[in-house]
Amino acid sequence: MSWSSGEMMTIAAARTLRGDSKCFVGIGKPSTAANLARRTHAPGLVLVYESGTIGAKPGRLPLSIGDGMLAETADAVVSVPEIFNYWLQPGRIDMGFLGAAQLDRFANINTTVIGADYADPAVRLPGAGGAPEIAASCREVIVIVAHSRRTFVEKVDFVTSVGFGGGPGDRERHGLRGSGPQLVVTDLGMLAPDPETCELTLTHLHPGVTLDRAREATGWDLRVAPDLRTTDAPTDTELRVLRALEEG
Repeated sequence: MSWSSGEMMTIAAARTLRGDSKCFVGIGKPSTAANLARRTHAPGLVLVYESGTIGAKPGRLPLSIGDGMLAETADAVVSVPEIFNYWLQPGRIDMGFLGAAQLDRFANINTTVIGADYADPAVRLPGAGGAPEIAASCREVIVIVAHSRRTFVEKVDFVTSVGFGGGPGDRERHGLRGSGPQLVVTDLGMLAPDPETCELTLTHLHPGVTLDRAREATGWDLRVAPDLRTTDAPTDTELRVLRALEEG
């Protein structure tokens, strides 16, 4: 079966989710990937949504964090303050799954404004939601985002959610509990932070994608792992399940 770059991105992201991990999920691509993982290799994956649903098992992709189906299929429903104050902030959530409008070389995320003037931006985005707390407190974070110079910028216009700040030691100085973004999955490949510099480094290219294309789509001098690998192509099963999920 053939596939699109968007399908490759979603499937690659889904594969990163493990067993019975507790995953804090955002709406959009993160939710699609998480639900795909639960339907394929990780049936015990515990989906946690910002609205307070724990262990949701939606039969289709939720329209928002307030979709009633999340509460109807959850193991438990708690208040929004409890989901943040008791579950997220103390480090009880294994993985956070986030998107981004802008992302820089240290995996800082912007979902607030595009443009230097916060009061009069070129574009005002949906905003933070629970993303800053997810980025701060989940044990690790995965980011899923389309790869282009518009998104992969030298410096984000606004830091909505801290990745690694300006480099090594910044998370610790800010008192952030979690280990930060450990993987960025795009429609071209996958990136991970360098263990010494925290700078995002290209570790995988998806099938058919060239290194030159990835570099051209990045707004900084992209670092490349010495053992750059090719992502495994989607299986027929992954594609069938993903397409059925998206068709509802």
